[in-house]
Amino acid sequence: MINKLVIGLGEVLWDVYPDVALFGGAPANFALHASYLGAHAHIISAVGKDPLGTQALEWLVSKNQPANHIFVDPKHPTGNVQVTLDRSGTASYHFATDVAWDYLTFPDKSFDLASKSDAICFGTLAQRSKISAQSIANLLDSTPKQCLRVFDVNLRQDFYSAEVLNAGLLRANVLKLNREELPIVLQSLNIPPEESPSNDLQDQVQLHQSNCQSLIDRYNLHTVALTLGSDGSMIYHDGRWDVKPGSPIDAAEVIDTVGAGDSFSAALIMGLLHGEDLPKIHQRAARIAAYVCTQRGAVPLPPEDLLR
Repeated sequence: MINKLVIGLGEVLWDVYPDVALFGGAPANFALHASYLGAHAHIISAVGKDPLGTQALEWLVSKNQPANHIFVDPKHPTGNVQVTLDRSGTASYHFATDVAWDYLTFPDKSFDLASKSDAICFGTLAQRSKISAQSIANLLDSTPKQCLRVFDVNLRQDFYSAEVLNAGLLRANVLKLNREELPIVLQSLNIPPEESPSNDLQDQVQLHQSNCQSLIDRYNLHTVALTLGSDGSMIYHDGRWDVKPGSPIDAAEVIDTVGAGDSFSAALIMGLLHGEDLPKIHQRAARIAAYVCTQRGAVPLPPEDLLR
């Protein structure tokens, strides 16, 4: 079987906890998790010509991951984010600004790679600067028609806009977001979100489906993944929904939620690329994301039984 070519496009950074710094960045996490699932995965990004940049490249090489599309910016530092975990392990973030991936420009070899890609994942954060937003758009436009273009909106602080959301959705055919992001995306795009006074989970699921349908219809999306935290997840694909209520793990097992959504996206995309049945894809994605929540950092290697 030929390995699928999968790209994470956007930020590479260090997740800085109070006691340790760990490799991260949502598109980079996506690419790494896709590689665990058998993809030929690349990260297209930039780091600074500084110790953190050197450490990022060396870390990837130590994990047998390619780093030849992560470019070194001699003028701007490597990105980092201060990560704070609450008692439940849920993360909040504060991002450094004016870093290497705010100035993304890509050489011909990156366009050549993108032109052969089976899937590419991008978000809003690396598009907070106009330079990077335009470079990302240009690279996305070079992907094949059948490529899965995954827009993981990944709203952070105020680093997004209606313009970036609309442009991303116009280029995407797969959307990944969580239930907190869904109404923000709708309101930003002047789509009035439906609301329900009921907190019943089934009523909420129907509400989420209806709100997602507004985006599916407007942007002609064939796949939408909506994560619901401890209440589970929902995936729409080619006219049908698969809903998984509840988490595969107990709340007491959660250590760190960083990277869980990225692993979910990677498992979803790899399942779609291999033509698997939607419930099977969804089950694997939920289990891998749950495992990541029980580990420190965004890119732990899941046990073999979760990768099959």
